[in-house]
Amino acid sequence: MSFSFPVVPRYSEIDQQGVVFFGHYLTWCDEAFTAYQASLGYPYPDMIADGVDIQIVHASLDYASSVHWGDLVVIGVENEKVGTTSLTSRLVVRRRASDDQPWGDAVTVQLVHVCVDSTSFTKVAVPERLAKGLAVARA
Repeated sequence: MSFSFPVVPRYSEIDQQGVVFFGHYLTWCDEAFTAYQASLGYPYPDMIADGVDIQIVHASLDYASSVHWGDLVVIGVENEKVGTTSLTSRLVVRRRASDDQPWGDAVTVQLVHVCVDSTSFTKVAVPERLAKGLAVARA
């Protein structure tokens, strides 16, 4: 994955089992996707100014290992598909316990966003500026 977003697991994100509570992975992925979108040259505020917003209509998470407090974490983001009104992204939460440990995949997430008008929230086409950025990133 060509884009990665660093995350620092906060103590408040750890549950009684000593691992990151599952809901926080979605928050991290939302932040990572927003940073990814900005890296494509079409930051979220620009899209809103153009009258378009995006909403998540599907999210799936597959767990391979747990993230603990103090782990080093990065989230890789890549585009899987751009449709007429939607886009599908794959995000991989990678972790390592310390600098001398290897990186390992912890959670793989798939997000499907639908583009909507920012005032009426009805479906609209994926903005050309976003579609072009995603196409370049995928190439």
